[in-house]
Amino acid sequence: MPATATQETVETTIFEAISKLGPEPEDVTRDATFESLDIDSLDLVEVAQVVEEEFGVVLKGEDMEKLTTVGDAIDLVVARAS
Repeated sequence: MPATATQETVETTIFEAISKLGPEPEDVTRDATFESLDIDSLDLVEVAQVVEEEFGVVLKGEDMEKLTTVGDAIDLVVARAS
């Protein structure tokens, strides 16, 4: 059963997933852009897989293309989960 997708749990999960891809954990903030973190489209697919496993929220390629910041991704997942 998927975890409850609260703002806090989604933020923690996405921060951890992005940190595992290379950026320093302290650099991963809601305002950080994926470009500034050197996160490319393949990395975003990995983040989307984590989100789907954790929360049962499916993010498609066109969803991911619209995201600019980490906060955008968090807000999208929370909105889709509710």
